[in-house]
Amino acid sequence: MRFLPVRASNPAPVPLILNIETTSDTCSVALARDGTVVSDAESAEPRSHASVISVFIEKTLREAGVTSSALDAVAVSEGPGSYTGLRIGVSAAKGLCYGLDIPLIAVPTMHAMTVRFMEKHMPGVTTENKKFIPLIDARRMEVYAAVLDHDLRYEREIRAEILDARSFDAWSGKEVFFFGSGTEKFRSLHPGFPASSFETDFILSAASMARLSLAAFREGIFADTAYFEPFYLKDFVSGGR
Repeated sequence: MRFLPVRASNPAPVPLILNIETTSDTCSVALARDGTVVSDAESAEPRSHASVISVFIEKTLREAGVTSSALDAVAVSEGPGSYTGLRIGVSAAKGLCYGLDIPLIAVPTMHAMTVRFMEKHMPGVTTENKKFIPLIDARRMEVYAAVLDHDLRYEREIRAEILDARSFDAWSGKEVFFFGSGTEKFRSLHPGFPASSFETDFILSAASMARLSLAAFREGIFADTAYFEPFYLKDFVSGGR
């Protein structure tokens, strides 16, 4: 397991959760009350995470008219993704959890990506039988990829893979959607793939973590703040992401 689940008793009836997303070039923070975002901040400037994340956290709290002491939990996108971005996001989340003595929630990044895609393109539309393939850019022709169904169950677990023209052929006859920073790599190799959608300009936001972090909070499933590590999937390579 990537983290040790810790179950808490008597959760707050209307939890206030700070969500942090730093797995890509975009750094975003969203404050959600009972799963509804009340304030957020975002920057798509590459390599700016370290300089803006504290500012964003303060900004979201100030705009919501609360202080950090009002937080019931902090959620962080657990990866995979940018090695440096993951470290920055998890460090910020842990620092808050330690200082405030509140629980840490780890949100699977592939789940958050899929929720974001469905929220953007399929509000009120049935997603049954649809397949979702989030692709995160890695190095060269490599991506981090998974295949999920409409209930966020993995039909194929997350893995790092070198793309080729036959990648994902097992899903070519289904209603399938590709999205994420690695999508253009696959489309360039297989432009004729019968996908329902290729979204190459997809941006993941911390706001899309709100529903997932609330569900984890309600179930009392928290990461062990002391031992939790991001889901890097691969070892760090100098000069890489």
